[in-house]
Amino acid sequence: MGSGEPNPAGKKKKYLKAALYVGDLDPDVTEDMLYKKFRPAGPLRFTRICRDPVTRSHLGYGYVNFRFPADAEWALNTMNFDLINGKPFRLMWSQPDDRLRKSGVGNIFIKNLDKSIDNRALFYLFSAFGNILSCKVVCDDNGSKGYAYVHFDSLAAANRAIWHMNGVRLNNRQVYVGRFKFPEERAAEVRTRDRATFTNVFVKNFGDDMDDEKLKKLFSEYGPTESVKVIRDASGKSKGFGFVRYETHEAAQKAVLDLHGKTIGGKVLYVGRAQKKIERLAELRRRFERLRLKEKSRPPGVPIYIKNLDETIDDEKLKEEFASFGSISRAKVMMEVGQSKGFGVVCFSSFEEAAKAVDEMNGHIVGSKPLHVTLGQTRRRW
Repeated sequence: MGSGEPNPAGKKKKYLKAALYVGDLDPDVTEDMLYKKFRPAGPLRFTRICRDPVTRSHLGYGYVNFRFPADAEWALNTMNFDLINGKPFRLMWSQPDDRLRKSGVGNIFIKNLDKSIDNRALFYLFSAFGNILSCKVVCDDNGSKGYAYVHFDSLAAANRAIWHMNGVRLNNRQVYVGRFKFPEERAAEVRTRDRATFTNVFVKNFGDDMDDEKLKKLFSEYGPTESVKVIRDASGKSKGFGFVRYETHEAAQKAVLDLHGKTIGGKVLYVGRAQKKIERLAELRRRFERLRLKEKSRPPGVPIYIKNLDETIDDEKLKEEFASFGSISRAKVMMEVGQSKGFGVVCFSSFEEAAKAVDEMNGHIVGSKPLHVTLGQTRRRW
C-alpha cells in the first residue's frame, strides 16, 4: 500500500496536477523508500510502485503524488537523476492523458551517442531548446546502446533541437538527431526502398525432401546466388521454408515473378521479397491492433474488479475516480438492500486502459480505505 495521507473522494483531478512519474527504479525500491526520498520536498498524498497486474513483479517505475504542484515542480527541477538504492532515477510530469505521447509530436530520435552520455547529460544537453517531457538513453546490461529519445512539449522545441544538434560532434562522435518515426512509418520507408533494391528472397511451402542443393539448383536458373539456406529445426527436419540471396536485384526480382505460385512436388510455392525485421514487427503490430479493435467492439469491454470500497462510494463516484484512465462503458457498485457490499466493477474499452488503472489505483486510498484493484475476464457479464 502506498505511503501518505488519505485522499478524499472526488479530489483526483487536483492531485494529478502535482504527480510525478519516477522511472529507471531499482527493482528493490519500495513505496516507503520513495516516500522518504521525496517527503523533504513537500507534503505527499501517496507514492506508488507500479507492478505487473498478473505477476505483481516490479515494473521499474512509479509515481509520487504531492499535495501542492509547486512542491512537485521543485522536486522535478532539483531531484531529477538523484540516486535511490544507488541508481539514478528519471523524473517527469505524470501524463494521465497519453495522447500527446502517442501522437509523436515533439519527439526526437538521437543515434551514434558515445556510451559515456547518460540520461542526465542528455537532459542538460537538450533542455536549452525547450521544456522536456521525457528523456531516455536506451540501455541494456552492457550500458548505453548508443541511441536515445527526447520528447519536448512542442513541435517548435523539437525542430530547434534538430536544427542545432543534428551533425554535431559529442565526445568525438557525430550524432544524428531527427524526428521520431513510429515503427510503422519506418517499416513503410524500408519497404519502399527495398522493393527497388532487394536481393534476398523468401521461399516457403516446399516439401520435406527439399535441401540446400535442390533449392540452389531451382533458383540458380535466374542468376548467380550468394547463399541458399533451407531452415531446419533442432532435429534437422526442414521447417518448409528458406532463403535465397542473389548477387543482383534483377535476378531476385525475376525469380519472384517466375516462381511465385509455381507447383513443385505437388505444393504451390510462395516466393517473395524477404522482409526486414522492422517490417515483420510492424506486421505483427498490425495483427495485434486488429485483434485489439475486434476485442474492443465486444461489450462489455475489459473489466477490473474493485474491492474494499468506502461506504460513501456510489456508481457515479466510482466512475469519476477511474475516468482519467480511459473510456468507461460501465461502472457499478454492488448493492444489497440499499447498502454497498464494498466491491464493484469498472469496464474499460481496452486492455491498456484497464491495466493502467490497475497499476495506478491498486492500493490507492479513496474515501477512507485503500482499494484492492485487479483485472477481470473480458467475457464475463454482470
